[in-house]
Amino acid sequence: MNKKEFKGFPFVEGGVCAAKGFQANGIYCGIKQAMTNSAEEIQPEKLDLGLIYAEKPCRAAAMYTTNQVQGAPLALTRKHLENDSAQAIIVNSVNANTCNADGLEVAEQMAKLTAEALQLPENEIIVASTGVIGQKLPIEPIQKGIPELVKGLCSENHSLALNAMMTTDTMPKEVAVEFTLQGKICRLGGMLKGSGMIHPNMATTLTFVTTDCHISADMLKLALHDVVPVTLNHVSVDGDTSTNDMICLLADGLAENPEIQKPDTDFEQFKDALYTVLMNLSRMMARDGEGATKLIECFCTGAENDNTAEILAKSVITSNLFKAAMFGADANWGRVLCALGYAPVKINIPEISVSFASSAGKIDVCRNGEGIAFSEEQAKKILSEEEILVLLNVGTGTGKAVVWGCDLTYDYVRINGDYRS
Repeated sequence: MNKKEFKGFPFVEGGVCAAKGFQANGIYCGIKQAMTNSAEEIQPEKLDLGLIYAEKPCRAAAMYTTNQVQGAPLALTRKHLENDSAQAIIVNSVNANTCNADGLEVAEQMAKLTAEALQLPENEIIVASTGVIGQKLPIEPIQKGIPELVKGLCSENHSLALNAMMTTDTMPKEVAVEFTLQGKICRLGGMLKGSGMIHPNMATTLTFVTTDCHISADMLKLALHDVVPVTLNHVSVDGDTSTNDMICLLADGLAENPEIQKPDTDFEQFKDALYTVLMNLSRMMARDGEGATKLIECFCTGAENDNTAEILAKSVITSNLFKAAMFGADANWGRVLCALGYAPVKINIPEISVSFASSAGKIDVCRNGEGIAFSEEQAKKILSEEEILVLLNVGTGTGKAVVWGCDLTYDYVRINGDYRS
């Protein structure tokens, strides 16, 4: 799918290695084989152990899932980021290391092994895991694989690190942009895994972002606090919030711009760059929802305030009936009004209008809370495209919001019916 521009930021290649001073790598170390105790070698369909490394210590900030059940890597990462500093991220797929008696011990071992291989303090290591919940994560294949992982570190291997943390994802998700602050060229890039167990309830997925911008840790935290709620938290695939979600943002300062220490114009530009990256990663995640065939973007205007617009748009995008209608290219706008009607905010039905749009055109289907005549043939053509835009106008207010989701297909049940096999 095409990247979406925001305020003219140019896209660049390199993902999490687009910024100066970052390297990455990914390998297959055999975690699944070790979990099954199989004597027969399992042919690697994808990589399972990844690493992001900064050549110098970075200012760091993170946000985490709000699920009360959380993986051991999150507890360790929280502890390590108490000093607002990090220099490496070790991540594995296949196993989430969640709800295990030895979970924290295994996460600590991952940090220790990585720190020793990179000759770094242990508290400079961020640990992340994703995959099956409630099964012990064997440390042996990880221990065996880390030397190879470190040996292959380079700026060109960002896509290997991304592949290593993918689970049911069917496409890579990475974006990087370039911008200038007071004459200094800065870059900011990110990678994301996420396809299922995705709902707007912080942080939706594993997302890692790097930048060479010189910025304080407090401003990094503020940027995440401002941007995540209108990007990653505006995505829903299936209504489930994972136990291992986190977003981590690292800044090494190698662009040598004057340090951003307060919410000034440089900070606003940095936030716009972060928004561009996270907005595009969010769109990619919604399009790659498990079993999905379409990206659905819902844009709500005319609400009393932005929060009300967000609630209404999310109500539509999370409706299973609406999502199923989009899969069938059925312009059943009644399901949109139904979802608006049970949202926990007050609406004025006679003020509601609904339209559907895509690269095949635009069609109005509801005006003043009532159905209007439209061509079902044209509507089906519009809704048969890969990217669908749902336009809601709910009144004369200034509130607006955009959220992203996907259609609900037969394959979603198939994928999750045999997820552990």
